[in-house]
Amino acid sequence: MCARGRDAVSVWVCPECRRRFARARQSHECAPAMTLEEYFSTGPERERPIFDAVMARLAPVGPIHVEPVSVGIFLKRSRTFAELRPKQRWVALSFSLRRRVEHPLITRKVELYHGRYFHVVNLRRAEDLDERIVGWLTESYLDSPG
Repeated sequence: MCARGRDAVSVWVCPECRRRFARARQSHECAPAMTLEEYFSTGPERERPIFDAVMARLAPVGPIHVEPVSVGIFLKRSRTFAELRPKQRWVALSFSLRRRVEHPLITRKVELYHGRYFHVVNLRRAEDLDERIVGWLTESYLDSPG
């Protein structure tokens, strides 16, 4: 599913599961993506408002390919720039940047991997998505090739 009806990811489509990836024959768990309705039918109620808030705040930035899978929702441009994964008491929003940032909701150790810092923000409700987090998500999106 692509936000705003435009295809944001078009580099390679796995012929088996039909999921989209930035690199040809990229390693992945070969399982088809779900629809948003299928995904949200089984999760905790707090997930949908958080997802909706993220998508609403990122809508002006550009087209986003939304890929719901069993472990969470991947947000992609040419590659995954953010993930939403349900946890027991929150939704873990992860994203990567070329720099390290700090926020009270970043509770896990920030990891450096191939020149990018991977951050995880724990969102308990949609209102936790503040301007700084939206700015970092926007930066992660814009830093992902189109």
